[in-house]
Amino acid sequence: MLAAASAIVAGMLTAPQANAEPQTCNDPFCVPGITPNVVQGSYCSNTSYYVFGTAVAGASTRAGRLLFCGSPRRYEPRWFRSPPMAGIRTEGSDCTGYLDYVAQAPDGLFLACVPKDNQHRWLRGDA
Repeated sequence: MLAAASAIVAGMLTAPQANAEPQTCNDPFCVPGITPNVVQGSYCSNTSYYVFGTAVAGASTRAGRLLFCGSPRRYEPRWFRSPPMAGIRTEGSDCTGYLDYVAQAPDGLFLACVPKDNQHRWLRGDA
């Protein structure tokens, strides 16, 4: 019985198959590349890829709050409070039910759910 249990546990610890389906990611906790310990309002550099960060506590910022690197009106980019995040999504895919949310594409591209042609689509958030 112990040998059978050991075999089951060993099977659970092996690497997934190469053809396994990708895992779903529906919130910020599973999104890769989020920069920790950023100061809301401070300067940042990349407004297109891996733009998310988590805040350090400040006068008006809760520690761990999700932020994004953005450039309003093409001024120098800064860290801003992020809209709600839907996790990882694919550019151009349907985002019905997520209007005004943000997401990250598998390659790190910043996405926003916006209305376009009477549909809701995940489009570049830096456009």
